[in-house]
Amino acid sequence: MADERGPVDGSHPSVHVDGEVVATKRVGGYRHLTLTAPGVPERFRAGNFVAVSVAGHVARRALWVHRVRASSAFGPTLDVVVEARGSGTTWLAAQPVGARIAITGPLGRPFALPKVAVSCLLVGEGYAAAPLFPLAERLRERGCAVSLVVSAPDEAHLLSALEARRSARSVTVLTADGSVGQRGTVADHVAGLVERSDADVVYAAGPHAVLRSVAAAAERAGAWSQVAVETPTPCGTGLCHGCPLPVVGEDGVERVVRACAEGPVVRGDRIRWDALPDALGQVL
Repeated sequence: MADERGPVDGSHPSVHVDGEVVATKRVGGYRHLTLTAPGVPERFRAGNFVAVSVAGHVARRALWVHRVRASSAFGPTLDVVVEARGSGTTWLAAQPVGARIAITGPLGRPFALPKVAVSCLLVGEGYAAAPLFPLAERLRERGCAVSLVVSAPDEAHLLSALEARRSARSVTVLTADGSVGQRGTVADHVAGLVERSDADVVYAAGPHAVLRSVAAAAERAGAWSQVAVETPTPCGTGLCHGCPLPVVGEDGVERVVRACAEGPVVRGDRIRWDALPDALGQVL
């Protein structure tokens, strides 16, 4: 069904570089940063993330890549989305144009792409929907029919709803408070969305509850699912083993893998959801 996902260049899948903030803007409840990071945009695949160093913190902050621009006035750049929840992300969101930031990336296993043109449903919530936008572009390049769902608690926390309409054949907007689009959560609507899209493959990015509901709906419909799991990744490179991800292997044996190395993208039917740790530490 899908291509193998290996390092982009084989021997050097990621780089550690001194990046620079070249643009910053407030959009709703988020801060969008455009960064230079020599070597990272060229290696990026949809679903990869970057780890950035934060002043005064030992643990890095992992950020989803929202967009990669192959060329600009600053050369190749990448866009990330930050929601300021704790001291680390508040520091990142406050960085001005010209600030230097240590960046490692691209990291993690990206989304696997179908080998043939199929119907795909992409479901994302909040800022974590970011990796679905470059994914939608890649799927469209392969001739896939792409349906995109963006959800949030309220309008301020929807990510790029207007951009979504340029990225997919059909777009569904959900807000829990009904402030825009349809009222309700992903769990409320996902079964119908999977059915109406006639999806062969379902991709999801967001909080664990969203991923779990999407994976379950896909399995019931006989579709193949991939989910981008957000869990604390103190180093982002797999060295510290501080991001346990409980899964069931192909052999049916339960095991724990590293979310930053063997993930963050995994098959939805392989995750042991009840054993999954809380993801709040990721965004402090």
